[in-house]
Amino acid sequence: MAERLTILHTESSLGWGGQEHRTFKEMVGLSKLGQRLLLACQPGAKFAVRAREAGFEVFEVRMRNGVDLAAVAKLAALMRRERVDVVNTHSGRDSILGGLAGRLAGRLVVRTRHLALPITSRFTYTTLPHHVVSVSESVRRYLVGEGVPEPRIGTVYTGIDPEVMTLDGASTLRAELGLPDEAKLVGTVAILRKKKGHHRIVEAAPAILAACPDVHFVFAGDGPQMDNLKAQIAAAGLGERFHLLGLRRDIANVLAGCDLFLLPTEQEALGTSFIEAMAMGLPVIGTRVDGVPEVVRHDDNGLLIEPDDVASLAAAVIRLLGDDALRARMAGRSRELVSSVFHVDTMNRDMLALYRRLLAERRAR
Repeated sequence: MAERLTILHTESSLGWGGQEHRTFKEMVGLSKLGQRLLLACQPGAKFAVRAREAGFEVFEVRMRNGVDLAAVAKLAALMRRERVDVVNTHSGRDSILGGLAGRLAGRLVVRTRHLALPITSRFTYTTLPHHVVSVSESVRRYLVGEGVPEPRIGTVYTGIDPEVMTLDGASTLRAELGLPDEAKLVGTVAILRKKKGHHRIVEAAPAILAACPDVHFVFAGDGPQMDNLKAQIAAAGLGERFHLLGLRRDIANVLAGCDLFLLPTEQEALGTSFIEAMAMGLPVIGTRVDGVPEVVRHDDNGLLIEPDDVASLAAAVIRLLGDDALRARMAGRSRELVSSVFHVDTMNRDMLALYRRLLAERRAR
């Protein structure tokens, strides 16, 4: 019987986003696989609340900055006291502090890279961790280009639980919006940031409506671009065609009411929102940037367009809305890819196998 591992995740972020959500899913999944999971985070972190609610041991450590030696000492003492086997760091600050503490305590240090942004500290990738996990091959290739030794980087795709993306009964979205069954709905679920490309959908809408006059666009999410988008939609006279739902917790219900998913993002490490839409059986349209082509397979489960290309965005939407058989085929492939590649169980098994392999290699030296 394999030994039970004690795995400590560190996170210096106070917020809750895709990065924290993936880490939380790993904690839940590996706990179900019989491992002991701990979290070290800052006082007041939203992650602490979620982790405690789920029954995990949470240790609050103030991480003031990247040279907070008191935090390093506390984290190293925590690792020794709790007999931690693996330290998995995530954000910049905790990767410095947790990485140093892990090295001082003689623990295996792993860092996960969640983002498609330029790195700010090579030290936390090339020197402190024994291994780096990337959430996509695009991120892995970028890190290799930045000098991280290739054998010390591996990709473990972010997975979702398809059971979470299920719905009892039919979607209530169309009734909520007062739309008839024959209306075509193009859905987008993402924070309203400029780089997500919502404004490009508004720009493409006139061309789409000229070809498909029964189309409506649904944006689920909140963010700093809300007012700008409302103004853009009003200026274009498209207020009756765009439905800004704000932040929603019933994402499965929203997606189930749509005919396809569209996110013309300019930057995306992988794109969990695409995977959620795929789990709901939707064809997806994404951009040829970063890790998106690893999720959106062109002419397989969806279509890829160039970022900022309004004409190709409109053409892709028109093509899918005009071909029911194509949408159905792509919807089936979307579900298959979630089950085979982007399933939360696959992610968790791969992470546990990685930890065990790295620990075995260290002991064999």
